[in-house]
Amino acid sequence: MESKTYTFLITSNRHGKTHAITIRSAWIKTIVAFGIVFAVLIAAIGVDYFGLLLDQGENKRLRAENSQLTRQFEVVEGKLSTLEDSLDRIKTLTTKIKLITNIDDDDRVMNLSVPHVPRFEQNMAQYESGMQDSDVRGPASTEFIRPDATFLQRPPLDEMHGELAATRNDNYADLSIRIDRAVKESTLEEQGVIQLQELLQERQSILNATPSIKPVNGWFTSPFGYRVDPFTGRQELHAGVDIAAPIGTPVMSPADGVVSYIGYEAGYGKLLVIDNGYGVHTRFGHNSQIYVHLGQKVKRRDIISAVGSTGRSTGPHCHYEVRVNDVPVNPMNYILNE
Repeated sequence: MESKTYTFLITSNRHGKTHAITIRSAWIKTIVAFGIVFAVLIAAIGVDYFGLLLDQGENKRLRAENSQLTRQFEVVEGKLSTLEDSLDRIKTLTTKIKLITNIDDDDRVMNLSVPHVPRFEQNMAQYESGMQDSDVRGPASTEFIRPDATFLQRPPLDEMHGELAATRNDNYADLSIRIDRAVKESTLEEQGVIQLQELLQERQSILNATPSIKPVNGWFTSPFGYRVDPFTGRQELHAGVDIAAPIGTPVMSPADGVVSYIGYEAGYGKLLVIDNGYGVHTRFGHNSQIYVHLGQKVKRRDIISAVGSTGRSTGPHCHYEVRVNDVPVNPMNYILNE
C-alpha cells in the first residue's frame, strides 16, 4: 500500500520559480513527536532553572543569617569569657579574704565587700519592670546597660554578594542585656572585693606591725614612767619596762618588722632596735647575745636575742621600749597577753 505524502510548494517572487517538496506523512508525524518531546524537555529545564534560582536566593538568605549568628555568637562568647574571668578573679580574691578574716562563708565575704550591690535577680526584675513600663512612659530608663550595637542594629548588607538582611531576634537582644548586666555586676563585685582585700591587708599589716605580746617570759620589775634612777638618784623618765629573767632567756619579737639597729650604748648595753613600720619602733636593751643581723626581716614570736645584764644594769633583765614616731609610749598598752 502506497504511503500518504504531502507536497509543499515554495515560490520565489523574484525569479518566478516554484519548488515542490514532497514529504511522507510518517516523517511529519515523527517531526511533530520530536517537537513535542523537545518542548516538554525545555519546559522541564525551565522549571528546574527557576527552582535553582529560588534555592540560590534562599541559600544567600541562610548564609546571611548564619553570618550574623556567627558574629553574635562570637560577641556573646567574648562577653561570657570576660564574665568567667571576672568571676574567677572574684573567687581568688574571696579565698584570700577568707584566709585573712578566717571567715568560711562566701556570702558573708561578699556582703562585706559589696553590700550596696543588688543581686542579679533583683536587677532583672527591675529591668523587666522597666521594659513593661516603657510601653506607657516611653523608652526604658537609661540607667540600664545598653546592649552592644551588634545586637540591636541591623547588620550592614553585602550587596555585592547579594547578602540579605537577617531578622532581629528579640530573645537574643534580651540575652545580651542580661549578659551585660551580669558583667557590670561582676565588675562592681570584683572592685568591692579588691577594695576590701586592700583594706584588710593594710589593717592586717598594721596589726602585724603592732607589738602585741610580751617579748620575754619573765616578771616586770620596773614600769614605764618617771622614777628615781637607781644610779643617779634623780627623777627621770623610764622610757620602757624592765622584764627580769635569767641570763640567756630568749627574747622574742613582739611584732613583724625589720632590724634597723644593732649596737652597744652605755645605758642600754647591747641594744637591738626593730622598725615595725607605721612609725613604730621596738627597742631591747641589756642583751647578752643578739641572734639577728641588720636589715633582717622578723616575724612576731621570732627569737631575736637573749636576756643579759650588759650596760647600766642592776641585774639580768630585758629593757623593752615601744616608740611611736620616736616618742616613747607605755608598752603595757600594747601587750595583749598580760
